[in-house]
Amino acid sequence: MAPIDNKAPVVVGISGGSGSVLARRTIDKLLEMGVPVVATCSSGALQTWQTEIPVSFKDTLLEWQKNPLFSYYPIGDLGAPMASGTFITRGMIVVPCSMASLAAIAHGLGSNLLHRAADVCLKEGRKLVLVPRETPLSAIHLENMLSLAKLGVTILSPEPAFYLFPKTIEDVVEFVVERALVASGVLGSLGKDLTYSPGLGSL
Repeated sequence: MAPIDNKAPVVVGISGGSGSVLARRTIDKLLEMGVPVVATCSSGALQTWQTEIPVSFKDTLLEWQKNPLFSYYPIGDLGAPMASGTFITRGMIVVPCSMASLAAIAHGLGSNLLHRAADVCLKEGRKLVLVPRETPLSAIHLENMLSLAKLGVTILSPEPAFYLFPKTIEDVVEFVVERALVASGVLGSLGKDLTYSPGLGSL
């Protein structure tokens, strides 16, 4: 059995939770790093994107598709490569992850491509990082997160690093995205400017 090639893609699933800017920066960052990306986006995510980002998803997608490292499959395409465990990937990041998608993944409901791709990561033992966007959390949400965490899934809530004194939304986004890439194994560590040091003050 051969090890997973570093040239294998990372799957990025964009679900309907708030935080479209996190998805956009995750894909941009991966492509900047020369990491192949295979993406899909739910209908709810398209609605959220339209609300939160001035550039349309269609125009953003066209821009991404100029990069040969990027490929995209519609949410209903269960024949897409990442729906099969024989399609080798470096894992998957669901960003943002709605509570509906988190519940579907927790209960093995592979009814669309995003949920199926996450299910593939679970059954194949690959990295799966979920970036949930919801507050407050109900007991049902927490139980679903717990069941996934017990399976080795990383639940990475998009919390700001207040001790780094972020000045803009972009600062917060960059921190969260790098944390997700470290959790997925794509990055070895956070950038120096995103790492706590004692000189910043006491926690």
